[in-house]
Amino acid sequence: MALVITRKAIESGLPLDSAKLVTTAQGQVLGLGKGAVQAILAKYEITKILAAEGGRTSRGSMGNMQDYVAFLNESAKRKDFNLNFVEEWWVQRVRDFFESSPLKLKIDTSSSLKACLTGIFDEAKRRQAENRGSTILGAVMQHLVGAKLETLYPDKTINHSGYSVADSPTGRVGDFQFGDCVIHVTTAPGKLLIQKCLDNLDRGLRPLIVSTNAGVALAETLAEEEGINRRLEVLDITQFLVANMLEWTGFNGSQRRHTFEELVSRYNAIIDKCETDPSLKIEVS
Repeated sequence: MALVITRKAIESGLPLDSAKLVTTAQGQVLGLGKGAVQAILAKYEITKILAAEGGRTSRGSMGNMQDYVAFLNESAKRKDFNLNFVEEWWVQRVRDFFESSPLKLKIDTSSSLKACLTGIFDEAKRRQAENRGSTILGAVMQHLVGAKLETLYPDKTINHSGYSVADSPTGRVGDFQFGDCVIHVTTAPGKLLIQKCLDNLDRGLRPLIVSTNAGVALAETLAEEEGINRRLEVLDITQFLVANMLEWTGFNGSQRRHTFEELVSRYNAIIDKCETDPSLKIEVS
């Protein structure tokens, strides 16, 4: 509503007459709908759908519109009032909303466990591409691995840390250490990671790299160049998770939702504890 009315004010000028901003049936805000909202957002290079109905069916839209028009009309009396700034402010709220929305994990009974997990990783990639400099995929991968370990060993203490927390200052040998195994979770293996693995080996530890499909190939190449490819494990993240999930379901498809929900519940609890970004949470649908 705010986006559409602000755009109307930019195009028509202030003051606005709220009585003229209602449909003939007097039941909805005139011009309010998905198309109008998305057209405004498109000018700011936002293509995600804010609301399928665009607020048309909201009972509160009419009252909100009248209050908002009164606010704009009153604000227009100020010399420094700028409607373009107002629209930009609302658009930023839309960006904040999208960034805080949880990732969606769709459980499709006709799809494999791998396909379901790939869906959540693909969504994380898309969101990361829309927010340059973010590390959403890496964080999701790390904390899903942590959730898996908690599910596997509920009686043991698994130490978790924020994705951006570096190993060196904290004295960590990797993202997780279990027994003599050190797990490194990464989307982009590099020489620094291989050096960490070398350090692990020098300490008598066994490194395990968990990465994307492309990351696995790169990690294996780098490890081979250093001559340690036969001394460490490198696994694809989906395979790393699916193998255990098949066992947890008892190879029974009817148990997959329950299994996913338990994993996601532990994952979300880790996000609450270690991260400040609520959009990293996962919602099962």
